[in-house]
Amino acid sequence: MQAGRLSALQAETLQKKSVAEKLAFIDVLLSSGAIESKALAAFCAETFAYPLMDVNALNIDALPAKIIDNKLMQTQRVVALAKRGNKMSVAISDPTNTQALDQIKFQTESTVEPVIVPHDALLQLLARINKSSEQSISDLAGDDADIQFAEEEQPSAASAAAAADAANEVEDAPVVRFLNKMLMDAVNLGASDLHFEPFEKFYRVRFRVDGVLLEHAQPPISIKEKLVSRIKVLAKLDISEKRVPQDGRMRLIVSPTKTIDLRISTLPTLFGEKTVMRILDATQAQMGIDSLGYDPDQKELLLDAIQRPYGMVLVTGPTGSGKTVSLYTCLNILNKPGINISTAEDPAEINLPGVNQVNVNDKAGLTFPVALKSFLRQDPDIIMVGEIRDLETADIAIKAAQTGHMVFSTLHTNDAPSTLTRLMNMGVAPFNIASSVILITAQRLARRLCSCKQPVDIAPELLLKAGFKPEELDGSWKPYGPVGCERCNGGGYKGRVGIYQIMPITPAIESLILASGNAMQIAAQSEAEGVKSLRQSGLVKVKGGLTSLEEVLGCTNE
Repeated sequence: MQAGRLSALQAETLQKKSVAEKLAFIDVLLSSGAIESKALAAFCAETFAYPLMDVNALNIDALPAKIIDNKLMQTQRVVALAKRGNKMSVAISDPTNTQALDQIKFQTESTVEPVIVPHDALLQLLARINKSSEQSISDLAGDDADIQFAEEEQPSAASAAAAADAANEVEDAPVVRFLNKMLMDAVNLGASDLHFEPFEKFYRVRFRVDGVLLEHAQPPISIKEKLVSRIKVLAKLDISEKRVPQDGRMRLIVSPTKTIDLRISTLPTLFGEKTVMRILDATQAQMGIDSLGYDPDQKELLLDAIQRPYGMVLVTGPTGSGKTVSLYTCLNILNKPGINISTAEDPAEINLPGVNQVNVNDKAGLTFPVALKSFLRQDPDIIMVGEIRDLETADIAIKAAQTGHMVFSTLHTNDAPSTLTRLMNMGVAPFNIASSVILITAQRLARRLCSCKQPVDIAPELLLKAGFKPEELDGSWKPYGPVGCERCNGGGYKGRVGIYQIMPITPAIESLILASGNAMQIAAQSEAEGVKSLRQSGLVKVKGGLTSLEEVLGCTNE
């Protein structure tokens, strides 16, 4: 109006239309034909003293990536052109849109320098950037992966349609293909967990392979909501609930003979929902005890204990140390038509046909003690308790072991001797411990060296400090170290091997328990009886070339 480009009546009419139709004034102004896009850009550049630029010749691949969130670019109609130090040039067609400039300044912590561009050219540039973003998802996803979900996990057409509406096109083909590819990549790499993690300026997918998290992909950040919604639909979770954590399951059909269960956990974080998928491969329990890495004498002690008619066998170690696989390997050995086996877990991670498995549900009142009491009325031969967490569970498990049942369970302790003192600290009477527990095994998982391994020179002083005895350093063997090849993806390690401390409860240790001996006294007695500590068992693996010294030092204390 001030420049004489619009009459007062035109300006008032266009302003009312803008408010009524909830459109930006610049859109209404240009659609009215009152002024052309290029003329408006030249007017804004002159009036606001900002530089004018033609963006038609811009190469979108040369633009700075991931500086401004794609969603902010599309909604506020701005494009980052260049960044030098803490100054950033931003293409904009409406210099009065101070909200957009403030949001960019806040998000990037940079001083924003606007550059005026014609509105229609800016909209075309944004469309090209959005198409490029979708294309990058398609490129990451590749072709359709040969993947299926079990029928009971597939959403019905109605629920899928409702989910798609609520989640802004959940069934977006590139997103579906991307998730399928991530799942197949994880299975092929032997990953145990997939992490989908949203951050302020990027989105990351990581796999846990052989106990170590590795970054696998960085899809566009705009994918995060659609991807989480797709996972929730498959896991039958509430896709509209984003404020609280959720847990679910889904089943993946890899081949006609192999299915894999996935446990899903979502967690609201600062910048969106983080999703972790745990791969539960039932074939792990059928690997056989020989593949787990027990020394011959340790294997003999374990097999002897689990074949006993009654008593308690405890497996200890931190989360992710392979306790469940060890227990299920033992159950698989004992799983025969003449044996009744019941397990209570939170949740049941490995499906074993022939074993009665119960998922603990605290909300419904199905706790470990309740499940255990019920088991004792179910004529059991073998009972497995996922974890002894409290005195009530410990008491019932110990009474079951004393009344003619074989009981398996796990505890979170550092080694075998400290397990006994942990039970005493819980409040279990020493007499009950001594009369029920027959064997304790502590374990860790170390990465196994790949076949590309090479001998390494390690100073004798370091080997002695690690725990080797002087007489073992006789030159008849050499430690090996990682190298890296295609088979192990350059990491030098492929798979994992168990490190174990197997401690049978002998009469001498029983006497210490009855006298309320501490962990140090029990450890000294077990060592005198020839029980190897976790470190000593790990050094045997180093001597045999199965793993490296660094791995053993990293997962055992001494």
